[in-house]
Amino acid sequence: MFVPVPHLIVQPDDGVAPVLDFIRLAHTSLLIKQFTFSQPELMKAVVERKNAGVKVRVMLNPKRSGGDRANDGTFEFFKSAGVDIKWASPKFYVTHEKSIVVDGKAALIATFNLCEKYFTLTRDYGVIVQEPEKVAQVVEGFEADWAERDDWRPSPESGLLWSNSNSREAMSRFIDSAEKTLEVQHPKFVDATILDRIAEAAHRGVEVRVLCGGKHGISDWDILDTFSSLRLMHRAGVKVHKQKNLRLHAKLLIADKVHAIVGSMNIDRSAFDLRRELGTKINDPGVVTRLLAVFEGDWESSHRYDAPDPLDPSLHHENDFPHDPELTHE
Repeated sequence: MFVPVPHLIVQPDDGVAPVLDFIRLAHTSLLIKQFTFSQPELMKAVVERKNAGVKVRVMLNPKRSGGDRANDGTFEFFKSAGVDIKWASPKFYVTHEKSIVVDGKAALIATFNLCEKYFTLTRDYGVIVQEPEKVAQVVEGFEADWAERDDWRPSPESGLLWSNSNSREAMSRFIDSAEKTLEVQHPKFVDATILDRIAEAAHRGVEVRVLCGGKHGISDWDILDTFSSLRLMHRAGVKVHKQKNLRLHAKLLIADKVHAIVGSMNIDRSAFDLRRELGTKINDPGVVTRLLAVFEGDWESSHRYDAPDPLDPSLHHENDFPHDPELTHE
């Protein structure tokens, strides 16, 4: 039996166990598409499923946008174990999607990578969906990327957000739908269209709260846009806080405390236009309630954040978390 529909995973609260359990549910097929994958227990579980007769296929991103390669060891491990594995479609600059599909019946859509730090150090989310239309479309996306097709276009009615297809418009319309409240828990702000939508929401009287990660994980290339966007939102009446208790890697929006979006895409031009990304809209009351509770807890432990002048590097020093060169937001 599959888990209740849909099921929320919160990191690091829930750890690796629910992801491990989900993989072990596979009896006929297992599809995995990941940006980075190195967690040993999960790697072993995938091989165990293959050895149990499950048809397993794994697709890994070959290199980060900076050119460094994080998946070579995992690729060789799976290849030597006889797992059907290939590099993600070269039609995308980066494949940042984080999805797992079990038996064509349930799909995990996550903000976290399958690496130890995302189960222990970062705020992240994952949603297991079982709506047939959503699951079928995640499978379609996997098959299209496996075949390196250029002609696949996802149906916009499924409730999924795909890059580089409908993600910017879908996120914009979601923000436009907020009437009373909007919570945004994102580390990076490098897209003028989304910035405009958030500022407009505040302008029309929506109470907007943005929980950011400050400088942590933001590349020098993106500092200018992120700091400037945070300053602009603050001047537009948005309450801006910085995540304090954990490194922020989540990508979450909640509208009117009843609808949410969770997915792999950062608020970033490249994430919308150049990369393969996947997110999902969520209307399930239980899942949204827990997402909101986690956000509220993080907000209460956070503090107001006044982004520094992006043109003055001397003001950019932040020492609340150790620098992690491998945790740079794509």
